[in-house]
Amino acid sequence: MFGPSKEEIWRQLCAETGADYVQGGFWKGDKVQATHDEWTITLDSYAVSTGKTTMVFTRLRAPYINPDHFRFTIYRRGFFSDIAKGLGMQDIEVGHKDLDRDFIIKGTEESRLRALFDNPRLRELIAAQPQIHLTVKDNEGWVAFPADTDELCFHVQGIIKDVKRLKLLFELFTETLDQLCRIGSAYEEAPKVKL
Repeated sequence: MFGPSKEEIWRQLCAETGADYVQGGFWKGDKVQATHDEWTITLDSYAVSTGKTTMVFTRLRAPYINPDHFRFTIYRRGFFSDIAKGLGMQDIEVGHKDLDRDFIIKGTEESRLRALFDNPRLRELIAAQPQIHLTVKDNEGWVAFPADTDELCFHVQGIIKDVKRLKLLFELFTETLDQLCRIGSAYEEAPKVKL
């Protein structure tokens, strides 16, 4: 409520990183877009109404071509995730003690998960986030993606107004996309999707 607005912080992020601030219109909110190689990473916010309250989320998204349809989700371990794990929820160990201890990791192929998280910088960037929900989704929901295109997506409740954290999130996306290419689960090619 106090301090700089989301717009001020996000414009500062653009000034420091060379990203573009895209003014929203009547139906769309403002967003920040940055490119890395052939990909466009989009930062925006959205709201979800639960009837009595409205929750606001910050999200980053990047569509990319996913040749093998490898998908994963990673988020911080908590009380409810430990209960769910006890009831049989998937939690794959990837062979890195801190990551296995602090995060729930799900995915479609265990060997690819191990290869993805074998990147030390990627593990550092994940650990640097106090809250994280990073996943690969097969589409935007209301926007149909081509069959070979998926979306790397991060979301967290609240509006992130910390430039340093936002820079680390953009780096997390670039490192993840690069690592997905290294393991053969992404092509360094522009997807035919605009957000």
